[in-house]
This record gives sequence, C-alpha cells and structure tokens, in this order.
Amino acid sequence: MPADQFSHVAYWVFDLDNTLYPPSARLFDQIEKRMTAWVMEALKVDRARADHLRRHYWETYGTTLAGLMAEHGVDPGPYLTDVHDIDFSALRPDAELAARIRALPGRRIVYTNGCEPYARRVIEARGLSGLFDAVYGVEHAGFRPKPERAAFETVFAADGLDPVRAAMFEDDPRNLAAPHEMGMRTVHVAPDPHHAPHIHHHTDDLGHFLSCLTS
Repeated sequence: MPADQFSHVAYWVFDLDNTLYPPSARLFDQIEKRMTAWVMEALKVDRARADHLRRHYWETYGTTLAGLMAEHGVDPGPYLTDVHDIDFSALRPDAELAARIRALPGRRIVYTNGCEPYARRVIEARGLSGLFDAVYGVEHAGFRPKPERAAFETVFAADGLDPVRAAMFEDDPRNLAAPHEMGMRTVHVAPDPHHAPHIHHHTDDLGHFLSCLTS
C-alpha cells in the first residue's frame, strides 16, 4: 500500500452514501423511490416518466435536484427534506472504521450531494459521530452538485481546505475528476474498480485501506 503517497495529506474528504457505509445497506434505493414519488407529484407525471426524468437529470446535471432546479425552478429545501426522510435501520455502527478515521492526522470532513441533516443521521447510525471537523451538504455548495468543479471549490473555500494537501474518498467515479484536477489524491471506494486517469487508488474496504495509511 503506497502510504507514502498520502504523507502530505492534511485534509481528508469523505463522500457519504455508499462510501461511509456499504452499498449493501441499500439506503439509496429508499431515496430513489422517494425521488420518483416527489417528481410524480411535482411534475404531474406517471411513475415511468418520473423514473426516467430522475435518471436523466442525474446523468445530465449530476443530481436529480440540479435538473429539477434548472428545468423546473424547484425549491430545493422541501425536496431535500422529503427525499431523505428514510429508514436508517439497515445501518450498523462500524467500530473499526471509526478507529481508522480517528487515527487520520489532520482535518477530516464529509462532503455529500445530500443535505447536512441527512448526513449527520447517517454518521450517527454508523457510530462515526464526533470524528469529523465539518459536514457539508449540497446546500453549502449553493445547491451546485458534485461533479461540478465549482461545487468543490465553493465548499473547499468555505472550509479553508488546500486541495494539494488533501485526499478525496468517493464511490462515484465522476466525482473524482474535479478533485484530481485540483491536485487532490483520489480514492475510489466501490466493490468493483473503475479505471480512469483521475483515479489514483481503488478499494472495496475503506477501513482496511485507511489502516494501511496509519499503521
């Protein structure tokens, strides 16, 4: 494990969904269902059309919300509250991951395309409360979503983060392109590797990967 490639890192940035918990928890399945229902109600379309629009906006704009805002002027506040009103019982505390994050030297933050209140509920359910110096949601980026570089720049400027001394951990390969361009060390966290020039490392076990950096 190239621990020396992280020796310069003083800022550790973690995505939330499917990064700080395993995809097997399937939280996003619940969120997607609520997104589809919200689109059905807001745009007065049937389920098939709403499902199509949800995916189309995600692919085109980075998030479903960004597409709804751009094309329909949707108010993000009620939307974010509604789609993140889900059951967290599938999440379990992960003491090993907590210990590995706690051992990281420097500033530790979470940055998600979800909203901060939702992120804090996930963090609590995973037993990771108190480990992060800040938690940023899409609202802190002016509702611009990852993978837009401007979204990262807004959040990092607010945090005082120096990208060339930072590492980004993320499950969506698209969301590692801008961090790479900004000089960050990038780690793709997912069951299967994604080979791209903007991805430095891949892991299917975040806790184990972090243990190799601090042991």
